[in-house]
Formats: sequence, structure tokens, C-alpha cells
Amino acid sequence: MNSVTGFPTPASVHSYIQQEEIVRRSSYFSIEQVRSIFRYGASVASTIHYFPFLHRGMEKAREFIADCEEASRSFPSGKVIAAEKLMAGKGRFQRSWHAPSGGIWLTLVLVNTLLPEFSRFLSLAAGVACCESVRDCGIPGMIKWVNDVHVNGRKVAGILTETMIGPESGEEYVLIGVGLNVNNETFPPELAETAASLRTLTGRDYDVEQLATDLLAKLVWNIGLLHFEEEQRLATLDVQEGHCSLLLQQWRRLSDSIGRRVLFGYDVQKKPQYQADVLGVAEDGGLQMRLVEDGSLVTEYSGEIVYLPES
Repeated sequence: MNSVTGFPTPASVHSYIQQEEIVRRSSYFSIEQVRSIFRYGASVASTIHYFPFLHRGMEKAREFIADCEEASRSFPSGKVIAAEKLMAGKGRFQRSWHAPSGGIWLTLVLVNTLLPEFSRFLSLAAGVACCESVRDCGIPGMIKWVNDVHVNGRKVAGILTETMIGPESGEEYVLIGVGLNVNNETFPPELAETAASLRTLTGRDYDVEQLATDLLAKLVWNIGLLHFEEEQRLATLDVQEGHCSLLLQQWRRLSDSIGRRVLFGYDVQKKPQYQADVLGVAEDGGLQMRLVEDGSLVTEYSGEIVYLPES
């Protein structure tokens, strides 16, 4: 099993965008739009800190924020904190996240300047970026609402989003933790049947640094896309509640949640609430479902789902 031997620099991410991503995105947008979207996302990965190991990426991010605030310095939005391995990685509801050498473990910190109608999609944008990177490897990754990336039901990437209000500045910070299983091959017994890495799926070894470069470039794009659409709608005085069609179009294309029967719960592992059929995802990101029990319609904005076997 190979371990991470390095991590991309801001310069290498920028170079990759210029050589690869601009051409790729120009298939769907005009070159002027593509360059504009990348400019909007340019702060992402403009500062990168890489460590041999960390306790938790989120903890280090909060330390950086606190240090800046105490020194009355502006925090560099878009800072990425990454580690070869995490000693105590956590996912949602404080669940343990196995993060040994061989994967991509990073935390992106943004100073939130987006309107609520757009900032609520930051978590989805991270999921789309992860899924796009997995698919660039020729692996048919799909997104399960909200942003878990899986391959045939086995999770390969997860996103954790937290917010923090600066004690001195009052600024809202959005912390986006991303974990992508790449070359790591072993998992704890409780995850052995539900998790996978790119290597266990294909038997191939991957260049982790190159894949991290690709992932960061896609985070630049998808977060830039949110800022781009917000600017376009403000310019036309057409800001609709929760409307974010450009990102949602991509999310819907990459998701296999619609049409599935699911078990829903806020913390579905500990307290499942009901079974439902997924009808769609609303323009504001809510999961639209029909309850199996009585056919009533519900829309959920937080929580999680587990796919049930198809009959």
C-alpha cells in the first residue's frame, strides 16, 4: 500500500486548471463564462497547509481561525488544511472516520460571503467535486443525498460541513471536511461491508497527489459556480429563494437517489424514522419524498438516507 508522498501546491492547482479544467468546462459553457467562474472560485486552495498527520482537520482549521482573529488579521478564505493521515477523524454525528495514509483528507475553510439562498449549496458543491474526481478515474461514482459518494453502494467519499462565527470579527466561516478513500485498503470491521477505496474497487494504485490536484480544481469550479450564479441573479434582480439551477443540474446528473426507496432519519443509524420513495430534489436542495406508510408528501432539509433493497 502506498502512502501519500506529497500534496499539491496552489501553483500546481492553478496550472492544472489552465491546462485541463478550462478545456473540459468549455464543452458546456462559453470560454468567457468558464474563465469568469474560475475567477470567482480562485480563493479556493490559494493557501494550502499540509501535515504528515493531524488529530482532526476541523480542529486545526478552528485553531487557524482563532489565531487570525486574536491577531486581528483577516483570514485567507479558501485555505486548505490537509494531512497524510488523521488520528481521530470524525464524520457526521461524531462517527469515527477511518483516515490512514493513502487517502485524501482535507478541510477547506471559506469566509462565507454568499447569500443564504446560495451558501446552503456549498456542501452539495463539495459532493459534486468529489464525485467528478472519482468519475475522472473511470469509476462510476454516484452521489447519495446529500453528498456521500458511493460506488455500487459502497462509500468512497464523505463530506462534513460545519460553521463557525468568529469571536472577534463576527464573520461566518464554513468548514468543509472532505475524505476520499484512494489507496487505503483496510477498514475497521464495522465499515468492511459498506466502505471501499478506489484501489479496492479496481486493484490499481493511484497517484494521490495528482488526484488531490484534480479534486481541488473541481472545488474551485463548483464553488466558483455558486458565486457566478449569485452575481448573475443579483445583476438581473432575479434572486429566487433557494434557486441554484446550474449546480443542481450537475448534482442531479450525478445522483442516483431519485426514484429509490429509502430509510430516512436525522441520525438514521441510531434512530430511523420512516420509509419513503424519493421523488426529487427541490430547487432549494430539499429531499422530496412520498411516505410508504400513507402516501403523504414530505420535504426534508437535514438528515440522511439509507437505500433499501429494490424489490
